[in-house]
Amino acid sequence: MKKLLFLCCALLLLAACTQKEDNTKGKETKGDNKMNEQLVGKWEGNIVIPNGALPIMPIIVELQKDSGTLSVPAQGLSNYPFKSIKYNGDQVSVSINLNGSAIEINGTLKDGQIEATFQQNGGKLPLVLKSFKEQSEQPVTYETLKIPVKDGELTVALQKASKEPSPVALIIAGSGPTDKDGNSAIAGKNNSLKMIAEGLAKDGIATVRYDKRGVGDNQSLLTKEENMTIDQYVDDAVQVINTLLADKAYSSVHIIGHSEGSLIGLLAAKKADVESFVSIAGAGRPADEILLEQLKAQFSPALLKETTDVLASLKKGELVKNVSSPELQSLFRSSVQPYMISWLKYNPASELANLKSRVLILQGTTDLQVVTTDAEALKKGKQDAKLVYMDGMNHVFKKCSSRSCEKFCDVLRPIITTP
Repeated sequence: MKKLLFLCCALLLLAACTQKEDNTKGKETKGDNKMNEQLVGKWEGNIVIPNGALPIMPIIVELQKDSGTLSVPAQGLSNYPFKSIKYNGDQVSVSINLNGSAIEINGTLKDGQIEATFQQNGGKLPLVLKSFKEQSEQPVTYETLKIPVKDGELTVALQKASKEPSPVALIIAGSGPTDKDGNSAIAGKNNSLKMIAEGLAKDGIATVRYDKRGVGDNQSLLTKEENMTIDQYVDDAVQVINTLLADKAYSSVHIIGHSEGSLIGLLAAKKADVESFVSIAGAGRPADEILLEQLKAQFSPALLKETTDVLASLKKGELVKNVSSPELQSLFRSSVQPYMISWLKYNPASELANLKSRVLILQGTTDLQVVTTDAEALKKGKQDAKLVYMDGMNHVFKKCSSRSCEKFCDVLRPIITTP
């Protein structure tokens, strides 16, 4: 089931972005039948896929006696007001109107936690809420730059190596709401990309990384989910690369793409003059092929057939108006279909074959989301690429800390510093 992380995060978690004032009106708040005061407070939890307890989206719910708020930190959604809240003893029911999307959370307090369901647009998923714990902020070790892109400016983090001219690598994060540090609903707070940036800085290599539009610092650049395509992500990356190429502070420009960021970085590398491209845990096959492979063991034959039919239509560039199975309504909701159409048209291995830059492919041996089959497909697409297996590394560089992180950077350094 863990294999679903790679694709589901991109499809389920692209947006739910802006906070609109029209939801602040009409907050119905009625208390019923001896409300349990222990329900009042701040709660956090992950929406999970049935049958697998797979974390998909961390949310924070603040329950008050007469009102409350919803926050989704990974997507920049903060303190969004409830439409209504009702209590009945140990039970609580919450209604939220999120930009036209009806959300309901119904839960019961048991053994210090709230066992609930999260319902949105016909789909219902289990949700367990536990008492919220504040997390201390990590110290900022970078400077912030603004780069002009479509619809505004992209906020990026520059990790400077030194004042002398140096190589610079653009680090592109993985799918969905993964932020510039590598943290997401799926991986939690692992700081994988942050550690890579800091490790390379010690080796005299500058890096630039950023939250993709619709996420974190750049949440405001995406106001409607249906406007997002993978090609827009690529255009943003190209704008960053061109800015770096024009800066005399950098002797050469490189791209490091992780997971879905591998495909984005690959497509950007084909449009810009970069010295090298590094794929970390990047898919080597079309997304529909991988998705069907992963869902085969999880779905019934009927559900798998509908999934196959929907993907076939999307791959042809055709929107699917009716998705009959409730289990698929979130995965193939109408607002995410334009993104999927833009994504499904690419075969990473075929795209890599035409790339002129030097290529390094890194693959962890314990990665459950992207497997060695994909690394081998990329290698087959470009025979002169260097393929390195990182023993014991999972999808988010789990072993990448202290000495292990240094070893990881040892592998990256040669392709970036070699003339």
